[in-house]
Order: sequence, then C-alpha cells, then structure tokens
Amino acid sequence: MTTSHTPPLPERRGEASPAQLQQENDQLRHAVASHATVDQAIGVLIAVHRIAPAAGFEVLREVSQQTNIKLRSVAETVIGWALGEPLTGPVGRELDTAVQRRSRRDHDSGQAG
Repeated sequence: MTTSHTPPLPERRGEASPAQLQQENDQLRHAVASHATVDQAIGVLIAVHRIAPAAGFEVLREVSQQTNIKLRSVAETVIGWALGEPLTGPVGRELDTAVQRRSRRDHDSGQAG
C-alpha cells in the first residue's frame, strides 16, 4: 500500500480535447525520458566518483544551477563524457567543483559521528 497521495484523474467525459490529451501524453513521455537520462548520469557519478545516489543527484542539480543549464542537458553531457566525449566548459568546471564539495561534506559528516 502506498502512502503518497495521487490526485484523482479527471473524468474524461469530453472535458479534454484530443489535442490536450496529446499534449499531456507528450509531456509525460518527455518527463519519463528526462528522468531516465538523469538516472543514467547519476549512475556515472556513482561509478566514477564513488558517491551515493542522493549525492549524485545533488551534484547534477548544483551544476545545473551554477551553469544555468537545464538538468537534463547537464545529465546528457555527463553521459556523453562517460562515452568518451570531452567534458569541457562550464559543466566540466562546475562538475569538478560540485563533486569536491560533496566529497568534503560527506567526509566531514562521517568524521563528526
């Protein structure tokens, strides 16, 4: 049994046009694809930098915010890097900084307990 609250779907008795349904379908497909891309990039960061999944997401989020580049685009760049493309420019610089910052936080919090 799930504890999350999912709002009920609206009844489809003519309230939504085919165009609205198509738009909603397209948005859902894009969201699923974006989520998969971000998950793959997190996997790269886990493997390369030996960080936790939550830390991997935080690194991607920080890079996105610092570079003003969409999270999905940052994730695509990280995946490309894992496949042999160069990691240059603002994403490369910010990724190194974010990983170092995250590693220090994780190290410091491990020492405190």
